[in-house]
Amino acid sequence: MIRYRIITVSLFIVFAVFINYIEAKNNNDFPLLGKVIYIDPGHGGEDPGAVYKDIYESHINLEISEVLSEILGNMGAIVYMTRYGDYDLSDVYAINRKRSDLSRRSNIINRSECDLFVSIHLNADPSSVWYGAQVFYDDEHEENEKIAKIIQDELARYVKTKRKYTKTDDMYLHRMVKRPGVLIEVGFLSNPNERYLLQKKWYQERLSRAIASGIVKYFEQQNF
Repeated sequence: MIRYRIITVSLFIVFAVFINYIEAKNNNDFPLLGKVIYIDPGHGGEDPGAVYKDIYESHINLEISEVLSEILGNMGAIVYMTRYGDYDLSDVYAINRKRSDLSRRSNIINRSECDLFVSIHLNADPSSVWYGAQVFYDDEHEENEKIAKIIQDELARYVKTKRKYTKTDDMYLHRMVKRPGVLIEVGFLSNPNERYLLQKKWYQERLSRAIASGIVKYFEQQNF
């Protein structure tokens, strides 16, 4: 009888250790397991965003969003995007198609009840000297500043940007969305060097890995 109990206890310990190992492995291999993340590739369709010759912001936004989506998915996240091609979400009969587009994006994200969303954009300026990725947030959700800071830190680590995360009150989409999230201007289309980099797959992946790393670190902090 004693031997039976010893064997039973031993099996229980082995099983418990195995379960803990599996959970730890899942946490390491899939740090975003079960998290729902919405990616919003800015502009699209009739609205190309910033343009330099035949280079459209909307196209690069989508390319980077697709890379980011794959990386987050491989980390265990459930990932959705507001658009999957070169189109906008506006009502074609709307008087203000831009407002219609942003309103539909915000409704989609709100209905999803996602854990976090990120809008991907490019920056542009009449002067070509400005460069660097930058994260913007508003105070519609109390977590937004924290998310912005963490992702900005990771962008600095991965792509050496010296820009600072910034609060802004003029982002219509972010005022309408009730989920935590930020807008990321991943670089300046108006800067020749950055424009070159933003079109390269390896740089798009580096930017995406920086953003993904920031998202992972944010959720890790949430668990403490």
